[in-house]
Formats: sequence, C-alpha cells, structure tokens
Amino acid sequence: MRIPPRITTLGGIAALLSVLVVGGPLTATAATVPSATAVGSICYSDLPSQAHDTLDLIDAGGPFPYDQDGTVFQNREGILPSQGTGYYHEYTVITPGSPTRGARRIVTGDEVQEDYYTADHYESFDLVDHGC
Repeated sequence: MRIPPRITTLGGIAALLSVLVVGGPLTATAATVPSATAVGSICYSDLPSQAHDTLDLIDAGGPFPYDQDGTVFQNREGILPSQGTGYYHEYTVITPGSPTRGARRIVTGDEVQEDYYTADHYESFDLVDHGC
C-alpha cells in the first residue's frame, strides 16, 4: 500500500493508525516534521552584494571560488519546481567572515534568468526578479 506524502511524518502515520486500529484519534501528540517553505520571490536589488557577484560570475562562465560551484543541484528537498536531473545547478554566495562556504547559494534553472536564492542552505528559496 502506498502512503500519501502528507501523512508520512510520524504524526501523520500515528493519526492514520489510530483511526484504522483504534477507531479514533490518539490523545497524545506526536512530533511532526516542519513542512517545506514554498518558493517566494526577491528583487535583484534586495540580494546581498555577494549574490550579485555570484550571478555576474555565472553570466561570465566563471572562474568560481569553489570546486562545487556549477555542480548539479538535486532538489532533494523538493521545494523547487520538479525537473529532470541536471536541470538545476548550484553556486556559492560567499558569506563574509565564514571559514566555510556558508549557507547561501544561487541555484539556477535551465530557463533564462531562472535564478533562485537561498540564505538558509536549501530550507527556503526565493526566485530572483531581475526586473526590480
């Protein structure tokens, strides 16, 4: 039996089992996993300056500061629109003062100016509006 995605969290499964087995809802609360945030939008002018630098590097074809830049983004979180493997690519947005790549990224799609910004390492995305 295939379980619908909206009830695959522990809370959803417990609720389903309580209805099927017990005949009513459980009285105890089960922990649930927070749902993914939908894609928002952000004006190009509202991006941090380092994101502008990254977008300029993407337009120029590099060189990029990290070996991982330009690699295929898998969209494992399922937040971005579903596309085939290889459709999205990710690039680092440098975080000043961070000893690592940090959490900020630009993820590009195959469409012209289909650029997504994430400041929280893929927990949420904003589609960049290049017209503002």
